[in-house]
Amino acid sequence: MNTVLLWANILLIFACLLPLSRNEHWLIRSLDFPRLQFSVALLIMVAADLVVLDLTRGWTWALMAALLFCLCLQAWWILPYGPWHKKEVGDARSPDPDNTLSLITANVLTTNRDAEALIAQVRAFKPDILVTLESDSWWQQKLDALETDYPYSIKCPLDNLYGMHVYSRLPLVNARTEYLVEEDVPSMYADVVLPSGQRVQAHFLHPAPPSPTENATSGPRDKELVLVARLADGAGGPRLVTGDLNDVAWSETTRLFRKISGLLDPRVGRGMFNSFHTKYWFCRWPLDHLFISHHFTLSGMQRLAPYGSDHFAIFAEIVFVAENGQKDNGLEADSDDKSMARDKIS
Repeated sequence: MNTVLLWANILLIFACLLPLSRNEHWLIRSLDFPRLQFSVALLIMVAADLVVLDLTRGWTWALMAALLFCLCLQAWWILPYGPWHKKEVGDARSPDPDNTLSLITANVLTTNRDAEALIAQVRAFKPDILVTLESDSWWQQKLDALETDYPYSIKCPLDNLYGMHVYSRLPLVNARTEYLVEEDVPSMYADVVLPSGQRVQAHFLHPAPPSPTENATSGPRDKELVLVARLADGAGGPRLVTGDLNDVAWSETTRLFRKISGLLDPRVGRGMFNSFHTKYWFCRWPLDHLFISHHFTLSGMQRLAPYGSDHFAIFAEIVFVAENGQKDNGLEADSDDKSMARDKIS
């Protein structure tokens, strides 16, 4: 019993510390995801050690000290995504319809055939923009039923799980589809014109994940995130990035994206908004993201009901406020971050 528990301790500690290596192999980077689950496992392991192991031995206390260190490490990553933390994006103080922008971001799952359920959510929430990921020609045919209310669109139907569509009530200027890193993985860009006339630079993306069936390393995903971060940072004015980043909100790579782009995460101080996987409540993480510049406050954000996909859709409503005291919020890039970003690109 003691031997089994000892090895369980060692394996758990190893799994918690391995992501610190910055190795890009998919197996190691996948350990960035379950930090909440690791935290629960660490608490259970400490309790088991107190009951089973010999507390008169020094190595027992050394083992528990290592577990508690790992628990503090996990907490450092995930605690900002709770209501006890200061909000990075402030609450909208008053309605301003002419400067309000609402979005639904939905990874539809290509094989999902319940398009009507998603369309019903769109008609119920009436977002200004609908962003779909993994949408192929079949999905485009179904979603085109929205074109009466959403006359502006960018379409890129693909059968490789990386199709993407944007449907908008608001004008889209300079809309384009690009392939920044991989020739079959698109991203989209457009200037969204608010009713007030204010333009918002929007980036929509869905980089390929590190996995045994996709890319052996996180290199392509990380490179695309850094490239988009630099584009967003160079824009200067109001801007947003949304999509399925195939990375969790608390990973080092997503934090690097936030530092380089200068964008804020509206989930900080509010919640994790875990969007994947719909079927496994005990194994969920935030893969679908919205990052916004300091020009915006948040009117509302929520995870929507399941609609047949393995992802929940995310709804958010933001309000443009040119001066709102948030310019210094968010994360700052230091020399190590800038060096890492250059390494990701090269």
